[in-house]
Amino acid sequence: MSELSTLARPYAEAVFKRALESKSAFEWSNTLAFLSVVMQDEEMTAIIANPKVGQEQMTQILLDICQEQLDKEGTNFLKILIENDRLMLAPQISELYESFKAEHEGYVEVDVISAFALTKEEQKKFATMLEKKLDKKVHITTSIDKSLIGGFLAKAGDKVIDGSIKGQLQQLAKKL
Repeated sequence: MSELSTLARPYAEAVFKRALESKSAFEWSNTLAFLSVVMQDEEMTAIIANPKVGQEQMTQILLDICQEQLDKEGTNFLKILIENDRLMLAPQISELYESFKAEHEGYVEVDVISAFALTKEEQKKFATMLEKKLDKKVHITTSIDKSLIGGFLAKAGDKVIDGSIKGQLQQLAKKL
């Protein structure tokens, strides 16, 4: 786990706890995703890193940007991140929040990377296989990486299933 994830964890846990209490998990997902995108913008990163921009000015800039995207709790959360100099953690907070939400709802997000595009039928087969292996419902996101040569690479949280030819060749090279 990275240092940023370690710093982001208490914020993500607090937001997740609040989302459960207020039955607003979906709304918090949207809020955190929006903040994550804003904080990854290059211009925003430069503003945040500028020591001449004070907390009040930063708060006003972000409230102007986020106007209709944040409710009262979202606005308060943004102010807390600004006060604690943790704005740049928004992407990690969002990611951790989504993993807590997935765990609570009994599913897991899986990134399937394959050498070639998967058909809908192949995606369904993968989902069924992964549900049995992980013992949870699976939400699959697919992408293509030609460097795998063939096969697939599945990432579910900290678990990795490497069924790629590239991975097999690397294993063979280690054995030799």
